[in-house]
Amino acid sequence: MKNRLIKTLNIKRFKLVLLLEGLLVGILAGLVIVGYRICLTNGALWLQRILAYCKQSIFTIIIWFVILFVIALVVTKLLDWESLISGSGIPQLEGELAGKIDAKWWRVLIAKFFGGFLANFSGLALGREGPSIQLGAMVGKGIGKVLKRGKTEERYLLTCGASAGLAAAFHAPLAGVMFALEEVHKHFSAPLLISVMTSSIAADYLMSSILGMAPVFSFNIHGTLPTQYYWMVIILGIILGLLGAFYNKALLFVQSLYNHSKHLNNYTKLLIPFILAGILGFTVPQLLGSGDTLVDLLIEGKLTMSLILLLLAGKFLFAITCFGSGAPGGIFFPLLVIGCLIGGAFANISVDYLGLDPIYINNFILLAMAGYFTAIVRAPVTGIILIFEMTGSLNHLLSIAIVTIVAYVVADLLKSKPIYESLLENLLKKRSLPTPQGVGEKVLLDFMILHNSPLDNHLVKEIQWPNHCLIVSLRRDGQEFIPHGDTYLKASDSIIVMCDKIDESYIYDTLSALTTEQI
Repeated sequence: MKNRLIKTLNIKRFKLVLLLEGLLVGILAGLVIVGYRICLTNGALWLQRILAYCKQSIFTIIIWFVILFVIALVVTKLLDWESLISGSGIPQLEGELAGKIDAKWWRVLIAKFFGGFLANFSGLALGREGPSIQLGAMVGKGIGKVLKRGKTEERYLLTCGASAGLAAAFHAPLAGVMFALEEVHKHFSAPLLISVMTSSIAADYLMSSILGMAPVFSFNIHGTLPTQYYWMVIILGIILGLLGAFYNKALLFVQSLYNHSKHLNNYTKLLIPFILAGILGFTVPQLLGSGDTLVDLLIEGKLTMSLILLLLAGKFLFAITCFGSGAPGGIFFPLLVIGCLIGGAFANISVDYLGLDPIYINNFILLAMAGYFTAIVRAPVTGIILIFEMTGSLNHLLSIAIVTIVAYVVADLLKSKPIYESLLENLLKKRSLPTPQGVGEKVLLDFMILHNSPLDNHLVKEIQWPNHCLIVSLRRDGQEFIPHGDTYLKASDSIIVMCDKIDESYIYDTLSALTTEQI
């Protein structure tokens, strides 16, 4: 163990090893996610054919509902076998990196793959990105276990896998890198950045070679939005911030209703969205699944204003009902679709009453996707890059930056916490979660000191450090040295601390508070 930690502290060696390991994670995670995407795509086609066939008679409709009951039971059994596959999987990953959860990677990999496929095949309004990120992360953890890496390197491999998962899910390698660093790992370091980029690019290359280079959305956008309409962009950002905060509250409220109902067990919780999916399949099939067809109809101008509002309300309610039940699947893609519908409604109103030229409707749909994502997830850089890569459009940096900043600020003023942070808090309240073990095993944790944090502009000896941790390194301006009591700490410094695995969660929380900006 001592030799492994010494090698980890050797940055040159560590960068090279992580680069190679990141490449391996990217290739294997990419293969898993490509297989997952192929299953989901075929599942959606099968669902369309099944629904078309079942509409022929009441008997076949009943048979389909019986099948849904059985699928719900199978998914319940998977959840009982491995509880960490519920929801998107991103909060579980963040909990793992914070030392609060220790998942059995192979069980999560198997159960999430099949559980996510069955949920999407049945028509639940869940996305593929959350499961893809969790699947990729579990591939990274599995490689760490097979290669017998320490917990420090394993954390890096988890982040590499998460980046590869998002890259392969959305054909968005840069967004995969930014999401892994901005939302999952929470900070940057040279070894981490190199390995994450390698993993993301490898996974995206593999996915593109098999599934093609086409972007997820094909937007027909008429040039760059003129600056004369930017006041409308600000109004849209305010609306998105308000609606994003409302989405977070509504989702957590529905999840609370499910969890606190004395009359619902795991199976009956899942039956609710599965039965709704069956009903909607024969009434409003556009609401099924993650929402690809809705976006296509919207950007092609085939939806009236009243229909947009009805589909927006239906998609919103169905999506939070599905996710709140604990079914394996993400909120990432559905919330992008809801953002599209909000943008479409705002653009049509702007055309009728605010003087917007109709040729710019799709511009506002694009802007709303980025703004709504930012208001909910609170990862603005990821939102901007993701929209660029998913649509293939690079001409709207200024307008997207404005709408994301406004939406972020509004949601923050409303004290709406990032959704994955809130979901992680709810997850950790469940006592049955597996917790990390390993008395005596050492872990290295690294943190970046932010401006106005408790560590900024202080000497090491002036800080009340948590018990059972040792500062082993400080990085500043590309140089690394061992700090002492009179070392002056400042913003942008990166500190590495060593602690026992059993104390990781406590040390992580304490040092996160010490290095985070105080408002």
